[in-house]
Amino acid sequence: MTKAELVEVVAAQSRLTKKSAAEIIDIVFSNIGKAVKRDARFSYPGFGTWSVRSRKARKIRNPQTNEMMKLKASKTIGFRPAKELKNSL
Repeated sequence: MTKAELVEVVAAQSRLTKKSAAEIIDIVFSNIGKAVKRDARFSYPGFGTWSVRSRKARKIRNPQTNEMMKLKASKTIGFRPAKELKNSL
């Protein structure tokens, strides 16, 4: 599902305009991102949990030159679905 498809579904189910539905969706996901950044975790019961994950520094190989390079440690965001969501699939 794309963002445009999500906007259409939300607009149809809530009787909002597509513009209003898009604004609400943007606000929700913006606040989820802020919460993960601030608290390193955001949980929505019955759906899942977004959390910050740390990746260790490691060596990688450039496929064009076969040169070994060092990749710095970094952070990424991960999602773990709730048990209810897993069982509904």
